Amino acid sequence: MTVSLVLVVIMAALIACGVYLLLERSLTRVVLGFLLMGNGVNLLILIMGGRSGFAPIYDDDLDPAQYNDPLPQALILTAIVITFAVSAFLLALIYRSWRLANADDLTDDADDVALRQGTVAMPAEEVALDANDTDFPAEASR
Repeated sequence: MTVSLVLVVIMAALIACGVYLLLERSLTRVVLGFLLMGNGVNLLILIMGGRSGFAPIYDDDLDPAQYNDPLPQALILTAIVITFAVSAFLLALIYRSWRLANADDLTDDADDVALRQGTVAMPAEEVALDANDTDFPAEASR
């Protein structure tokens, strides 16, 4: 079986919509974008898995080339678990943000805006080395 063009188009649409939603300022849309991208990547792994075949259970009558590769299926299961864990973490962050600020949108910090516009210069920190701050003083090794 060859790769269906419909699967490729659906995969591309899921990833494109996921990237678009990830670039939004709303945290809920970011989670939805992450979920769409996760599903698109799962389809990509399925597409790249190759042609379909028989289940990878040993049978004397079958040629080993007729078996299906189980690695893409294992990768998809792993990706599903990771996507679920990260989305649960993001939902917890959204809930905490809503409880603290009653808002779902991210706002710009005034210092970040000033730094981006170049109106404020961040001073570099000068760090003086302290000889008593180390367990290996330079004088003891000589």
